[in-house]
Amino acid sequence: MKEVSVNLATERAHVRFVGPTREASSAAVATAIENSGYGVVEEPIELSIEGMTCASCGQRVERALRKVPGVRGAEVNLATERARVRCAGVPPENLIRAAEAAGYHASLVSDETEDGTPSGAEDPKVRIAHRDLIHVLAAAALSLPLIAPMLSNLLGVHLMLPGWAQLVLATPVQFWLGWRFYRAGWKAVRAGAGNMDLLVALGTSAAYGLSVYQLVVHWWVSAGVARPAGEMPHLYFEASAVVITLVLLGKWLEGRAKRQTGAAIRALMALRPERARVRAADGTETEMPVQRVRVGDLVVVRPGERIAVDGVVREGESTSDESLLTGESLPMSKAPGDRVTGGAINGAGLLIVETKAVGAESTLARIVRLVENAQAAKAPIQRLVDRVSGVFVPVVLGIALVTFAGWWLATGSVEIAVLNAVAVLVIACPCALGLATPTAIMVGTGAAARHGILIKDAEALETAHRVRVVAFDKTGTLTEGRPSVVALESAPDSDAETVLRLAAAVQAGSEHPLAKAVLREAAAAGVRATRSTNLTALPGRGVAARVEGRLVQLGSSRLLRELGAEPGPLADRAAILEQEGRTVSWLLDASAEPGRVLGLIAFGDAIKPSAHGAVAALRVAGVRTVMLTGDNAGSARAAALQLGIDEVLAEVLPELKAAAVAKLKGAGGAVAMVGDGVNDAPALAAADVGIAMSTGTDVAMHAAGITLMRGDPALVVAAIEVSRRTYTKIRQGLFWAFAYNVVGIPLAALGLLSPVIAGAAMAFSSVSVVTNALLLRGWRPAAISATLGEERAAPSANADGAALPAIHREAA
Repeated sequence: MKEVSVNLATERAHVRFVGPTREASSAAVATAIENSGYGVVEEPIELSIEGMTCASCGQRVERALRKVPGVRGAEVNLATERARVRCAGVPPENLIRAAEAAGYHASLVSDETEDGTPSGAEDPKVRIAHRDLIHVLAAAALSLPLIAPMLSNLLGVHLMLPGWAQLVLATPVQFWLGWRFYRAGWKAVRAGAGNMDLLVALGTSAAYGLSVYQLVVHWWVSAGVARPAGEMPHLYFEASAVVITLVLLGKWLEGRAKRQTGAAIRALMALRPERARVRAADGTETEMPVQRVRVGDLVVVRPGERIAVDGVVREGESTSDESLLTGESLPMSKAPGDRVTGGAINGAGLLIVETKAVGAESTLARIVRLVENAQAAKAPIQRLVDRVSGVFVPVVLGIALVTFAGWWLATGSVEIAVLNAVAVLVIACPCALGLATPTAIMVGTGAAARHGILIKDAEALETAHRVRVVAFDKTGTLTEGRPSVVALESAPDSDAETVLRLAAAVQAGSEHPLAKAVLREAAAAGVRATRSTNLTALPGRGVAARVEGRLVQLGSSRLLRELGAEPGPLADRAAILEQEGRTVSWLLDASAEPGRVLGLIAFGDAIKPSAHGAVAALRVAGVRTVMLTGDNAGSARAAALQLGIDEVLAEVLPELKAAAVAKLKGAGGAVAMVGDGVNDAPALAAADVGIAMSTGTDVAMHAAGITLMRGDPALVVAAIEVSRRTYTKIRQGLFWAFAYNVVGIPLAALGLLSPVIAGAAMAFSSVSVVTNALLLRGWRPAAISATLGEERAAPSANADGAALPAIHREAA
């Protein structure tokens, strides 16, 4: 190490190395920084891995990558053939060398080639698929004459190819078309491990070798060197050739099915426009690659074109088809001031869009990253599969040896012993074990993304199927989030205009929905807000500012109680409004002790049309619903009564929402939290599954495991449904993968399966598991009728017999 410099502004350290130790020293530097009490930012690196054939291969690549100094973790996904490595200060070349030392070809996946294919180039996976299909057809053509005598015997015709002809046909299948198994098996042996290729190579070599041995002996005898010649012994060239043919066919079908699992990602990537039309300051238009567009540029979108960038409409009116992004089938109207999303299709109008985000920061790019991350991550259930896969091949080799020895001792026939041992080796299938979980996750997350449900990671997908309680935030989640002023009352010593003027002054500049409602009301009434200073947010209570020389506060009933202010004659009016489900805010003069009530403002927020059906559908699915809100108890209870929600936790401060979620978790069952605001972020993170509305804040979406691209409560039901369907496919895939081996290996060891039947079973085990997962592609969210909300039940009733949800005020 020659020179070290630290930049405090960028929080980066620049280190210069001398000599050949640079690469190893990078990891040492990262370790030294951490030992000094500082953190080193982990850099995720994604590699494309070629040559993996089963779960054992993935395990070997993971072990090799984790041994590289500086690597914190590595996960290999057999379905996507990708490795995701978390590391600090590790050059990608080190990781590539480690993967290649383990026997696999590795290459770096860059942001520009997210699908692993440079723009304009042929997809190498398609090229490999074409080559594999040619190999399958060639193997079938060579193997068919070998099994023709077997088929003719079924018809009562006895045909037999000469031994030399069988040898000529079987040899290219064994050593040309089957060379891939020898190559991959040898790499596994060199790495001190085993894989499917090793099992196939050993099994088919044993059958081929036995046949060659018997054929040579027959020729030797026929030449008169030994005892008099007898009939041609039965040869097993057809077993080795057909097994290789079936395995090649199975791998080709498996690869074809695996490519279909990535259809969702390819469909999203196909939405990315390649060119944009930018308007200059002088009005001229220039067409350029979308990579050259910068934030602030004005982009011209003609009718029927795909919108190139995320932005805000500055001129024109049209509609936008965002169905592939949000799952919303109806076009959305767009006018000046509305946001548009890159990748959506413009309707019949011309739009001028001011660019707000491009490239990796665009909504489409973030969606693709979320789906890719979810598909690349391992589900918790996969850890059990990895442990089984780690010992699978050695155990199968042991069973094959025991089978050989047992049959040899029992019958004295090496031929029978070899055939039954070959059947054991060939039927064993670690591939299906490795594919069951990742393929189901890939298809499930892809299907969810097509309908506006973005699942951040596999753990969220797996956990969501266990959800038994869903806690909803109220404003913006169950309601439209666009409240309006429905009542304004002044205290006896004040007037309505003063209340509205002061409230507008306090709320000036705020982005809160209630603040916007006040400002809209003031503008409509022609009331001009007074200038305010020292604007301060009071979390969970309201807002305060100095207006006209006094401290004015606007907030909830909690704020009223904390100031010790007396509502006087407004108390009855406030109670009536709260019973009607209105949110009541008090305008207070906090300059005096105690505070003085100036008036109240009541807000109304319409419940989303799909909220009724969503709550009812959750009840049908056996999920209990809870409203977790900072609103007053009266407003919360009225909304919950209308929706049929089971329990209400009202007047909960933002910092206590996480504790409320923890209490719900303690009651049993996994808890999902649904929210959209900054104040929901701690609760979203505390829940077993956080579900954020994309119509809310970025903070909420970052804290959540699932993001809904539309602010539609019905998507909560759909998210749980797709999670349950996906988990069912994972369990089905693992069941069949284990069943093939648990049933097939004993049958083969007992001599009840021929090598040909065993090879067919092994070849199609992976295909069946992947095909079963592909059935998820047809998943559609169940249609939720708003009338379902009318059929609801609640745990208690008031004196008039009306159903009431259980309600609690959370003071702490």
